[in-house]
Amino acid sequence: MDTELETVLSIAREAAEIVRAVYRTAFAVEMKGPNDPVTRADREANTLICARLAETFPGDPIIAEETPPETAAEARRMVQSQRVFFVDPLDGTREFADRNPEFAVMIGLAVGGRATLGVVVMPESGEALCGRVGASPVAFLEASDGTRRPLRVTDQRDPSKATLMVSRSHRPHLTEPFAKRLGVHRVVPCGSVGVKVARVCTGEAEIYVHGGTGVKLWDTCGPEAILVASGGRFSDLDGTPIDYAYGGLNLENGLVATNAALYDTVIEAISALR
Repeated sequence: MDTELETVLSIAREAAEIVRAVYRTAFAVEMKGPNDPVTRADREANTLICARLAETFPGDPIIAEETPPETAAEARRMVQSQRVFFVDPLDGTREFADRNPEFAVMIGLAVGGRATLGVVVMPESGEALCGRVGASPVAFLEASDGTRRPLRVTDQRDPSKATLMVSRSHRPHLTEPFAKRLGVHRVVPCGSVGVKVARVCTGEAEIYVHGGTGVKLWDTCGPEAILVASGGRFSDLDGTPIDYAYGGLNLENGLVATNAALYDTVIEAISALR
C-alpha cells in the first residue's frame, strides 16, 4: 500500500464531501476577477485540504488556488523546495455554479519540479482517480463504493478514431484547425482541466489540448501525475515537460495531454499549425 497516496486520497475525499454538500444548497457565486468565479465550496475545501496537508506533511509548501503566494518572490521561494503540494479545491467552479457536475477536487505533489503524485475526486459521481509516477507507477480509479480498477490509456494510433477533449467555456482558437489537420471527428466539450485529463486516463478520450495561458500549476500537477502513471504523456505545446519549480504559477505555453501512441503526432500537428 502507498501510504502517502492513500493519505492524500482520504484528504481529497473529505474535501469532496464539503463540495458536494454546498452543491446541494442555494450557494452564492462571487467573482475574484474577470471570468474567475468563486464559491463557499472553493474556500471551505481549500481550508480543509491545506490544514490536513500541513498536519500530515509538515514542512512541505502548499500552493493552493484560494490561498496562493502573496508575491512572486514568495512563489519562487516555495517552489524551490524538493517537495511542493499544488491544490485546486474546486476545479471547474464555473460548471459548479452552472449546476453541471463536471468539477473536481484536485491535489498534486511535485518532487524536484516534476508532477509525481496526484488525486482527482469527482464529488458528484464519487469517483477518484489516483496515481504516482516512479519506477513502478501506480494508477487506479476508486469508485464511490470503494472498489478499484487499474487506469490505462488507450493504444489508439489513428487520430480519426480518437476523441478530443476541449474546454467548454474557454475553447482556444487552435482547436478547430488542429482537429481538421488530424482528421479528428469526435470533439467533446467539457469543464475542468482535471475532468478532461481524467477522460484520457480512463480511456474515454485520447487527446486534450489547451492553447491558452489561463491554466495554473494547481490545475495540472495532480492530473499530470495520474496520466503519466496511466501510460500517457503530458507537456506544453512544444513538447517540453512542465517544470513545477520554474518560479511562476502560470502555464505560459498551453498543455498537451494524450495517450502515448498519439503524442508525437499531436505535437507535430501543433508545431505545423504554429
